[in-house]
Amino acid sequence: MAATNGLISWGTPARLDRTGDSLLGRERELEQSHDFLSDPDGPRLVLVRGETGVGRSAFLKAVDGRLRPEGTAVLAVDCVPGDGERPLLLALRLVMALEEHRSASPQQRPAGKLVTRALSAVDQGDPTAMHALLRASLTQATSLTIMVDDVQHADPDSLAVLCRIDFSRLAPGVRLVVSAVRHVAPGPGGMREGAPDAVGLGTSGHGRKAGEARGSGCDGPAGLLERLSGVEGARTVELSPLGPDDVTALVARWLRAKPDAVLARQVGELTRGIPGAVEALLAGWARRDGIRVADGHAFLGARTPVPVLPDDDRFVTAVDALGEPCRAVAAALSILGPLGRPALQLTAAWAGLSADAAYDGVRRLVEAGIIEEQPGPDGATAEGWTFRLPLTGHTVRERLSPVDRSRLSATAVEVLWKDADAESAGCVIRPAPGLLDEANAPAYRADRVADAGSLVDRERAVAELTAAARRMRPGTDDERALRWLRAACDLTEHADARDLVLQQYGTTAYLACDYATGRAAGESLLRNPGPALSDLDLQEAAFLVVAVTANQRDWATMSRFATAYWWDGLPVPALAKMSGQALALCHLSRWQEAAHLLQQTETVWNTSPRARAALARFRALADLAMGRPESYRRELTMHDAPELPPGKVYSLASGMFDELLTSYDLNAAHNLLETAGLTVQALPPLSQFLFHHLTGRWDQALESARRLLANNEIQSTPVSDNSLMPARTAAILLARGRVTSALQIVEEMRVPGTSPLQCALNASEAEVLMALGDMDAAEKTLRRGLAAAQEHDQTYATEELWALLAEVTVEAGRTTEAATCVESLGQLSSRTGSGRAQLRYLLASARVLRQEAPDTARDHLHEAVNLARSRGLPFETATTLLEAADGGAGPRKPLYEAYELFGMTGAALWRFHTRTKLREAGLTIPGRKQATAENDHLLATLLAEQLTTRQIATILRLNEDAVVGRLTRLLARTGKRSRTELVTAVLTGTLDSL
Repeated sequence: MAATNGLISWGTPARLDRTGDSLLGRERELEQSHDFLSDPDGPRLVLVRGETGVGRSAFLKAVDGRLRPEGTAVLAVDCVPGDGERPLLLALRLVMALEEHRSASPQQRPAGKLVTRALSAVDQGDPTAMHALLRASLTQATSLTIMVDDVQHADPDSLAVLCRIDFSRLAPGVRLVVSAVRHVAPGPGGMREGAPDAVGLGTSGHGRKAGEARGSGCDGPAGLLERLSGVEGARTVELSPLGPDDVTALVARWLRAKPDAVLARQVGELTRGIPGAVEALLAGWARRDGIRVADGHAFLGARTPVPVLPDDDRFVTAVDALGEPCRAVAAALSILGPLGRPALQLTAAWAGLSADAAYDGVRRLVEAGIIEEQPGPDGATAEGWTFRLPLTGHTVRERLSPVDRSRLSATAVEVLWKDADAESAGCVIRPAPGLLDEANAPAYRADRVADAGSLVDRERAVAELTAAARRMRPGTDDERALRWLRAACDLTEHADARDLVLQQYGTTAYLACDYATGRAAGESLLRNPGPALSDLDLQEAAFLVVAVTANQRDWATMSRFATAYWWDGLPVPALAKMSGQALALCHLSRWQEAAHLLQQTETVWNTSPRARAALARFRALADLAMGRPESYRRELTMHDAPELPPGKVYSLASGMFDELLTSYDLNAAHNLLETAGLTVQALPPLSQFLFHHLTGRWDQALESARRLLANNEIQSTPVSDNSLMPARTAAILLARGRVTSALQIVEEMRVPGTSPLQCALNASEAEVLMALGDMDAAEKTLRRGLAAAQEHDQTYATEELWALLAEVTVEAGRTTEAATCVESLGQLSSRTGSGRAQLRYLLASARVLRQEAPDTARDHLHEAVNLARSRGLPFETATTLLEAADGGAGPRKPLYEAYELFGMTGAALWRFHTRTKLREAGLTIPGRKQATAENDHLLATLLAEQLTTRQIATILRLNEDAVVGRLTRLLARTGKRSRTELVTAVLTGTLDSL
């Protein structure tokens, strides 16, 4: 019963949705404007200021939306680029618009229509006459609010006319709202754009001081707007960039999904809270399917680059509109800017400009709000210049030709290397002041080296690029590290050195989940190995090729890797060949073949700690899967760890950690980490997910699962079951009432036909089907999983299948078959020593023996409770306590303990069933109001999962009439009129606020 309505999906491309948009994050400013305009004694002129893209037009629409319902007449006049070339145009348009809102009757109007006279004033270029006409129109108008948007495009003559208007003499109820761009906000001393010290550029290479040669003048549009804001009775409403919380809310609204922390942070950093930039950025990512949505949450796709804004974007046209030399200066600063003050002189040299021309370009870019100066320590000189919007700087840089990027980057590299050489030589005076952004200096330097390419010293460039990539922590900026290593490969002139770089490139690609690149690099090393690669290096290359193929879930190719034939065609040593084949067999769960291969070739691989480290673990894993755990327990001691490199210890420990959590053995997992000197936080995302699941941190587990499943970033290690991530995710969803979503994950992640085994996925699917009451389908799923395990000679990690099959057959009254399942569980527990298998055996046997041997059943339940508590897993303990209470083992008080544990994990469905048990036992349910709210939310969740009334009744173990009654009461409590409205409240996250 997979979901077909598209409401829940794991890993679909996000789309930008602006329908039903409304203002966000401007509540204070909106209220302030409304107060100004609705107060009879309020200001007659209100200026709305803010930088490009901050949302001035949307704000005016919101003000309009507040005023019109209150009966206020609103007149809208918009200015557009080009209006400034037509003198008195805005004044004329205002007179024409106000003609329909004059209070005097036609007989009382002055001789000659105002519009005709205004047209004549325009023809004659007579601002004095136009001033008189506009003043007359404003003083004779009926009550209304006039909104003039984007007045920075208006002609200066009209702005001068407005500046001469005495707004205190306007007709009662007449207000003027003017929206205009302001790139530099007023300073604490009252300085505004256009004033002498508003946009100081500081000291350039030729000695100009901050504030000199502005050139804007008081008669330009900026100066006139400042004069307008200073007229008596005027008020200004400043629209500042949005804060981080509002940016996150804006992204959530436009994507119709909650952004994760990485996406929200990157949007904030690139856009500085400018809504127009947020929209442009999201649109760019959406065009390239760069954002993935999983379960109502949005994630930036793996290695998704920052988009380049299109040529017609407002932030791009703002640069282009300035013409030359501003465009050339902006292009140069997009690369040289972080160098600080020297960037201006270098820019002039690259662009072929004089120092004054380059300085003038910087000044105009500052005035246009495209770049901003970074003041130096003294506050009087500029330390450098940066793009006001990093997204604009990125776009300007990416629009450069490859040749120009290389040349500018080479210029930057020469400065950086000269500075570094001087510092290492102990020079007292460094030739450069250092980078503006010291925190990002290493990444900037590597970027410039990569872009410079062959224009700088190749050997030094390769050394720096590989070192920078090695320092980059996986998962932080993977695309950047890969780009550096691609450049290093291109710059390496000697084949031997190139192999070593290619080896690092392939490993980095694997860690970055760029599996295609990792596989190509690994296969290149195997097909054409150079003398610089040792047998151990080639063993690692073989491991790499197989590992990335497993993560690609390309099981057909993996089957070829599992044959000696494929490896025999490669010019690599026997160690690499059999290592790759053994790993492939393990990934395919072909345990008997893997064990046989490793036994036959032990003299090849058991030659040194590093050569045998992984292969000894593979052999132990094969034994464990076939029910022989002794060798695996020895491997858990990590006896070779002191003689292994840290990376090898890490990979071995994380793989064994995952295997231990396959069987819910948290205590052994903790011991392993202590032995290896690792923490959970240092482990790969999959390992952390498994840990969060077992320890009851389900919100954190789901957060990881959504991101990993959405971006296909699950890095599987050779374990007895490679379906743990989707299986455990489905289990969490089921426990929270997300039944359809759980089943959908199972169906999407099921591997057709070929290996490997997916016992955990079979078990999760069966649990969902059992919850829906489809016992026949559940039984088929369980038997299919057990048959596959038998085919692969695997007994380990099958306890869930046997236990659930025992439950299904007991429910069907086939106690003999159930007893057989219990017997298999007992044998499995004895052979493997698994605490999880023992627990499942005790619970299953209690179910089977409940009628025939109740005393034995109760003993088993007591033992199960003690065992579960010793293992310390919240959900496991809670379900055991619930089972024990249901089986009549002792007092019912442990139900309270189970109730609290289910609440801790957020297992809403199990908590509901526990409430039922408490009620049946005559015990008080804690927090009746909270219980009612939880019942309501669970019922609404089940409705949102597109379940029928009958299915909901089955899941809740109620009759259909009871469900209908609960639904009726829920609709009444929430004020909703239909199931559809309830579902919408759940999907939008507004149900809890009702």
